[in-house]
Amino acid sequence: QVQVVESGGGVVQAGGSLRLSCAASGRSLSSYDMGWFRQSPGKEREFVAGISWSGGSTFYADSVKGRFTISRDNAKNTVYLQMNSLKPEDTAVYYCAADPTGQWYSPKYRYWGQGTQVTVSS
Repeated sequence: QVQVVESGGGVVQAGGSLRLSCAASGRSLSSYDMGWFRQSPGKEREFVAGISWSGGSTFYADSVKGRFTISRDNAKNTVYLQMNSLKPEDTAVYYCAADPTGQWYSPKYRYWGQGTQVTVSS
């Protein structure tokens, strides 16, 4: 069993940046593929970015490609999401997830955090 906790959310103006962190406890994250998802009111949870257990492969939703970067530091048991050039439509609760049971972009991961709110003002 692994517990993941997100942090780093907040309020930022359009064009600004935030870095989200996903820290794990209970077990090392180093053997898990990881993903970031987001959900805004009235919408389904959507895939944002994913990273393989080694960090050698990364995947992004088209809507964030070129603006967001996912990375990981297995020594620190942490996964990051660097978000640049933020837009109001990026406003959502962002979730970290570990160990996908299906495709990267499918919200079928074994472990989920509680989420962190990101609000981008125009």
